[in-house]
Amino acid sequence: MKKSNIAIPATLLAIICVQGGASIAKQLFPAIGAIGTVSLRIVLSAVLLTLINRPKFLEFTRQKWQYCAMYGVGLAAMNLIFYMAIQRIPLGLAVTVEFAGPLFLAIALSRKLLDVVWALLACVGILLIVPWQNDHVDLVGLGLAFLAGMFWAGYIVMGGKVAKIMDGRDAVTTGMLFASLVIIPFTLWDGAVFNLTPTIFVKGLGVAILSSALPFSLEIMALKRLPAKTFSILMSLEPAFAALSGLIFLAEELSFLQWISIACVITASIGTTIFSKVSGS
Repeated sequence: MKKSNIAIPATLLAIICVQGGASIAKQLFPAIGAIGTVSLRIVLSAVLLTLINRPKFLEFTRQKWQYCAMYGVGLAAMNLIFYMAIQRIPLGLAVTVEFAGPLFLAIALSRKLLDVVWALLACVGILLIVPWQNDHVDLVGLGLAFLAGMFWAGYIVMGGKVAKIMDGRDAVTTGMLFASLVIIPFTLWDGAVFNLTPTIFVKGLGVAILSSALPFSLEIMALKRLPAKTFSILMSLEPAFAALSGLIFLAEELSFLQWISIACVITASIGTTIFSKVSGS
């Protein structure tokens, strides 16, 4: 129980950091684009984490290297595709659609009928937030957000596996280094990052700290203490924080129905978390 009490606040703080960082990141898109922004975020995060944590790479086993590589590839894909999505659609909408990945994971790992009920309520919320009546819905943006959600589910699974065989700080640092190796070719191909200025660099550093270095460290700690199912549904608070962050920092307004949908997702999250505690899971 004590471990769970530590893990839940860590997860919530990670959510706040990620969405605040995403709002700053979106402000960089006009200058260096989505690929340039996510590249700056991941590479700077990898450098910061390596300097701070100083992983003992020589002591890694083959299994640790393999798990970190898969974890890093998932990180790179999840973030690259998500940033391409929020370049097209509002932050709150993108995060809610992206949550389909963890939602499907929660259903797949569920062993109780009540968990399925909460997951279905969250699913209703995701369906409601999509502006179906709008002829100008960016289907590519929605598709990218959904695909990012699939990689998010993979990140949760691999994060849990990595956290069980090695120190969380080493895992996050090594994973970010692998993610950097994956993202650099896209960065060079895109070329927008060469428009970098000192101001953009400082903002990118802020994004790296808020969106990667700090939250991923918190999440890997939480994944070590929480079941993947509980972590997945708890992360459904992301849409609410994303919508608020988009409204405050980016002036992205959502309709009343879309706010209702976010409330459905939050209710599912709270219900799952409370009943998981009661059942001792």
